[in-house]
Parts: sequence; structure tokens; C-alpha cells
Amino acid sequence: MKDELAANYAGAFDGSLRPGRRIALLIIDVVRAYLDPASSLYARAEDALASNQRLLAAARTAEVPVIFTNVEYQAGGMDGGRFFRKVPALKAFVKGSPLGAFPETLQPRSDEIVVTKQYASAFFGTSLAATLTSLGVDTLLITGFSTSGCVRASAVDALQHGFIPFVIRDACADRHPGPHEANLFDLQAKYAEVVGEQAAIDLLRRV
Repeated sequence: MKDELAANYAGAFDGSLRPGRRIALLIIDVVRAYLDPASSLYARAEDALASNQRLLAAARTAEVPVIFTNVEYQAGGMDGGRFFRKVPALKAFVKGSPLGAFPETLQPRSDEIVVTKQYASAFFGTSLAATLTSLGVDTLLITGFSTSGCVRASAVDALQHGFIPFVIRDACADRHPGPHEANLFDLQAKYAEVVGEQAAIDLLRRV
């Protein structure tokens, strides 16, 4: 099935992207809601969290910009619009919920950017594109949760805003392997380069 799918896409969706001149690490919604087994959003993401920790350390060593995102809603979720109504699990991100917090092992430093959003893409309704442009960033290493949701939406929007997205396979997670793999396949085919953790670390070391 996998070979048949690859053959079907060959010739139409087999282009590639190269990294540009300045890289940033974009960590999408690595928060407790996806790491707590008692949460309805739990994504069995412990291995991906460990990968994010290693990538963050490499990014800090390379002194490249690091951007974290999280999700936060007002009480009642009015600022989440129809998205909040469509996905009941988003109640985990109402302001003050401990599930919206970053894990102890992946905390932003005071000199790192935190983008708070209400929708899937890190670019929608935020200043992220302008911030990256002002920093001279043209390439994003994208990690986080969930692969089929906010990671995918952010990678697609990164491309549409003129940035070069590299999605780090090992540092992303979803609640089921099916959507995880399917979305990585489609991102690689159409919108991004999907690479492993070591390839991303090698890229940061070359910086």
C-alpha cells in the first residue's frame, strides 16, 4: 500500500526544498494537555517530548531564535469561535487550566518568544510572520502537537507566508499513528520537508 501510494504521487509531488539563510525553531503547543494520560487530548507524546528537549538544546547552542506556541481561551471560549464549539477538548485551554502549561522539561527562557493563539495555525491571528521577518528568519524547524492539527496547519501557513518549513518527524505526535503518518506523508509531498531529529540537529550544527 505504501509503495503504491508513493508511486501514485511520483512525478507530481516529488519536489524538494532547501534550507535558507537563517533558521528558527518553532515548537507548536508542547503543553501538558498532550502529555497527561488523564487529558482527553493525550497523545502518547513522551518520545516526542524528549526529541523536543534535544532539539531545543541544539537550537540554544546554535543561538538561533526559538519560538514556542500555546493555546489560551477566555472563560466560555468566545474568542475560539466555531473551532471551540467544534472541538470540546479545547476546554483544556481555558485561561488558568494547568493543562495549558508547558512541561517542566521544556520551558521558554525569558529571551524566547511565546506566541499565544486560539486557532490551529501559529500564523492565524498572530504576529508570528512579522516577527520572523523582522528577525531575518526564512527557514523553520517545526515540531509539536498534534501532527494532523496545529503542526500541519502551521507548516502549510509557513509555506504560504514565504517561509521554508522543515517538519521534524521524531518531535511531533498525534493521538493515533494513522493520522500522524498520513499527515507527515502529505506534508512531505506538498508543503514541507519532513526530516528526522538527527538531520535537524546536523542542520543546526552547521549554523
